[in-house]
This record gives sequence, C-alpha cells and structure tokens, in this order.
Amino acid sequence: MNLRIASWNINSIRIRLDLVRLFVQKFRPHVLCLQEIKCSNDLFPVDDISRMGYKHIALNGQKAYHGVAILSKLSLHKESRLFLGGKDDARHIAVNFEAGGKNIELHNFYVPAGGDIPDTKRNEKFAHKMKYLKEMTEWSGGLSKRNTRRLLVGDLNIAPLEEDVWNHKALLDVVSHTPQETESLGRVQDSHDWIDVARHFIPPPEKLYSWWSYRARDWSLSDRGRRLDHIWASRTLQPCLRSVEVAREVRGWRKPSDHVPVIAHLKL
Repeated sequence: MNLRIASWNINSIRIRLDLVRLFVQKFRPHVLCLQEIKCSNDLFPVDDISRMGYKHIALNGQKAYHGVAILSKLSLHKESRLFLGGKDDARHIAVNFEAGGKNIELHNFYVPAGGDIPDTKRNEKFAHKMKYLKEMTEWSGGLSKRNTRRLLVGDLNIAPLEEDVWNHKALLDVVSHTPQETESLGRVQDSHDWIDVARHFIPPPEKLYSWWSYRARDWSLSDRGRRLDHIWASRTLQPCLRSVEVAREVRGWRKPSDHVPVIAHLKL
C-alpha cells in the first residue's frame, strides 16, 4: 500500500474548511493531522470532513485555542491524549491504524509557541514551552523501540537546523530558533532515535521552510521562512519511507494559514 500522511497547522478549521477541501482533493492524503483547530470537539465540522472521505476522526479540541485532530480514510483505534507542561491544553492526540497489513502508532503534537522573549524567568510562555519539551523527551525516551512502527507529526514550533530558517544568525535570539530550543528538540529526537523524514530526503544545505509570517507584504518574494512543521518516523519504519513534499503552493491560496502542509509518502 502507498500511504500518504500529511501534517498541517490549519490556524482555525472552521475558517479554513474550504482550504482543507481543496488540499485533500489535490494531494489526497490517507491521513491528515491538523493542529491549532481552535474549536471544541462539539463544534468541529465532522459532517463536512466526512463528506470529504474522512470517516474516521479523532479529536482533542479546545475552545478558541490550540486543538489537534486526526482525519483518516483508514479505521482508527487506541485513541489517547497526553497533557504535558503542567497544563491541560489540547496539544496532542494519538491513534493506531492498519496500513498494508501493518499497525502504525501515530502521534500528532502542537508544541507551545513560547511567546516573544527567549527567557524562562521573564517569559512564562517560554518557560512553559521548555517544560513541555522536557516532558516530551521523557515520554519519547520511555517508548519501546521493539517492533512498533511509529510516526510523530505536528507543529513542533522549532526550526532546528541552520538551513531551516532564512537567516540563522539573525534568528539565534528569536523564539523558535534559539540554541536552547533547538537543543531541546534534538534531545526529543535522540530519545527515541526518530528519523526527521523531511531532512532524510532533503538534506542540508538545501533550505526548507513550512511557515511564512503574515507580516510579510510578499511572503514568496522575501521568502523569510522557517521549518516549524515536522514528520518523524521510528527506525522500524525507515524501509517504508519513500519521499516527502512540502506543499508550498498552499501558502498562496486565498486566506491561507501561515503554515503549509508537509506530506510523507510510505510504502507498506
């Protein structure tokens, strides 16, 4: 089976439902993981999503803020949620599904953005982000590496490599690319030996972004992007990985999110 998994910070599912419809018509993912849906579970447009072909939906919503969802054409089971960082924000949901006769465990995360000041003493939001990443490392390090096929996707709100931002030196003191954040995300990745699927296929020194600020008058021309959205795979899935694409064109659609989808292609 050729499997397509997409991750996208939609920045409000109800505002951008038409963009989801356009995206799934063109890119046809089997599973679409959304972050920042910005609605409670009871207000999620289940009927509209079902009509797009995604009959299986797992939700962890929150009124006006955060929220994650997994939309799937494949049956989902073993639904679960993590609440990290000392808050009950809706930032994670996990499911299992079968593809090509194999079971896959899928985790969808929305890591806190961290505010504007990269100082845990002066900025409560940044302190929360760092605590979240620490607990995420502990969780990831406790996962069994034997026989389990796992994917971790989401808006991790960190651009880890120099080539993941438009200007490494200019952004060293900017939240999302500070050394303490990139080192923390590195510890999460190392704790389970995750494969960064995008960089597995598109290694440095090639630049790669998934987010462009709304503040840019012409986001494409200035191209001051950051790679904040990620798909990671466990080593058990490495033989199944085939390619990755970043759907940059979606940023140019009408009333877009500031993030674009990242899509991993696997063969199982």
